Amino acid sequence: MSPFLQVPESGHVASNALAFAIRDGFPVSPGHSLVVPRRLIATWFDATREEQHAILELVDALKRALDLDLAPDGYNVGFN
Repeated sequence: MSPFLQVPESGHVASNALAFAIRDGFPVSPGHSLVVPRRLIATWFDATREEQHAILELVDALKRALDLDLAPDGYNVGFN
């Protein structure tokens, strides 16, 4: 089981039916966040198209929130 799936909802900074977002415990930069599918999957390519869309919706939601809070110069998005 993934330790990320054990994070309580109170620790989520954004969520939808198929995924949720949390702040990284060891941030590389301010606002560093992780988007986690609610179903344990090995890779991006193992996610259903619906899960991929849900994850990308949260990436967009996080960007909007970070634009307001931190106004960063740019963003990095990676898939692990």
